[in-house]
Amino acid sequence: MKTDGTAGRPAPFDALDRRLIHALQTDGRAPFSRIAAVLGVSDQTVARRYTRHRGSGGLRVLGLAEPRALGEVEWLVRVQCAPDAALTVAEAMARRPDTSWVNLMSGGTEITAICRSASSEHSDALLLQKLPRTPSVVGVAAHCLLHEFYGGPQSMISKSGALTAEESARLSPPAPRQPSGPVELSDGDRRLFEALGRDGRAPLAELAAATGWSPTTVRRRLETLRADGVLYYDVDYDLRLFGFGVMVGLWLSVAPAELAATGEALAAHPEVAFAGATTGPHNLFASVLCRDTAALYTYLTTRIAALPGVRTMESSPRIRQLKGPGPYLALGPTVTRSRR
Repeated sequence: MKTDGTAGRPAPFDALDRRLIHALQTDGRAPFSRIAAVLGVSDQTVARRYTRHRGSGGLRVLGLAEPRALGEVEWLVRVQCAPDAALTVAEAMARRPDTSWVNLMSGGTEITAICRSASSEHSDALLLQKLPRTPSVVGVAAHCLLHEFYGGPQSMISKSGALTAEESARLSPPAPRQPSGPVELSDGDRRLFEALGRDGRAPLAELAAATGWSPTTVRRRLETLRADGVLYYDVDYDLRLFGFGVMVGLWLSVAPAELAATGEALAAHPEVAFAGATTGPHNLFASVLCRDTAALYTYLTTRIAALPGVRTMESSPRIRQLKGPGPYLALGPTVTRSRR
């Protein structure tokens, strides 16, 4: 594997790598032949690049369920722990199937995570009974995610300009239709999502074996779930290879009359990987990625300072990520994830 000469670290993504990742973010299951035609390279080049980076832990494609399409409620949870217990609690949270984006923050005494519940009626059980219960947990705060300004199938790479608008349009699937109500998943659907959460590009034969369906049924179900807005594809990639060295969670308190406009403006910032409106004293949350602390300071004192209606701000640096958008991989390669 090519390295940059620094302790054997893989070399940063080059221009073609970035174009490939942008293509996969646009359509994670697009055939390599179609991606190659858009990128202007051979099928073999695309396959070789993808295989190399996936094998090294530099990237992986995930097939994920959209919570809102299933009628689920998402909570941004902040858990305060004693320093010697935070990692153990975070690992226990990461192993749960109803969590994602589990991170150690702020010197290792705070854990942040996304927790999902089937509906608002189930939130008490999720937050009060299912979270790890230990004397070392000194505080839990939960904020309901009310509106997502940026995230889900949208990614930092989507803002990079690695692909032109015309190239992206050639790869983009049709916009999902809006179902009349929450979609209910069958047991086979759940097995399908379990397999796609490990590998969004898993072959149809592998997905058929996981679900007990025929490959033809799997193909039809993938198309239906995507058309209904239930299934989307995400690329989980190593941010260090993109040149990002700092990730910070921002908790903003915004005047209610300015919340929508501020959230939309925040979502447009190239530094913002995720932005959403929440309940609580800080009603706007964002994940911000910068090259280094100097770039972060510039961002906070320029773009953030110019936002309308911001009354207070709290910033919390991430020091370690235990789980991203997909399943917990205890023995897998350590990858600095792309959002939240």
